[in-house]
Amino acid sequence: MDFSFLSEYWPQFMHGAWLTLQLSFFGVLFGTALGIVIALLRISKIGIVRFIATVYIEIVRGTPMLVQIVIIYYGLTNFGINLPGFTSGVIALSLNSAAYMAEVFRAGIDAIDKGQNEAARSLGMTHGMALRHIILPQAFRNMLPAIGNEFIVIIKDSSLVSTIGIAELMYRTDTIRNSIYLPLEPLLVAAAVYFVMTFTLSKLLGALERKLKTQ
Repeated sequence: MDFSFLSEYWPQFMHGAWLTLQLSFFGVLFGTALGIVIALLRISKIGIVRFIATVYIEIVRGTPMLVQIVIIYYGLTNFGINLPGFTSGVIALSLNSAAYMAEVFRAGIDAIDKGQNEAARSLGMTHGMALRHIILPQAFRNMLPAIGNEFIVIIKDSSLVSTIGIAELMYRTDTIRNSIYLPLEPLLVAAAVYFVMTFTLSKLLGALERKLKTQ
């Protein structure tokens, strides 16, 4: 195998990896925020609200992310909405992540002892105050591994946004392959870069989880 191309093209891999991390970070950040809202709607006592949240979750989880990316980037142009590629990628990743994070948060909230909510109410706290100050902080700590896993999944799935021309890691890898006429070696380099990103992230999250358990 010939990896001599790395001396010239290594910066392109790094630029692609940096853009991949940006896409993943914003996707998980906005996805988590939206996921909390959807999770609260999912456990609402109002039937129509629960139904809407459930439909959203089932549709997003039941359709390929690639289709969602293409719909947001190309489909919205039918309504006069023209979004830049990066923005479209972040929105697609966020909306997809939100559906999965909503179920993670719902499960985390349900796992908290109901007596804590009742105790908070007996102290005069409203349901919203109990969620914000007691339930959600505990649920977030318990769900940290799942949130980390979602971040790792998004890093890998972000390769799909290359289909709309965003120059993240996979897009740059394909460009390099076409430039040097080597079909395999650039892919192996990309795989190694993805592995380094996900492995490093998993170790950092593991350290954070252990630190939180000691507090």
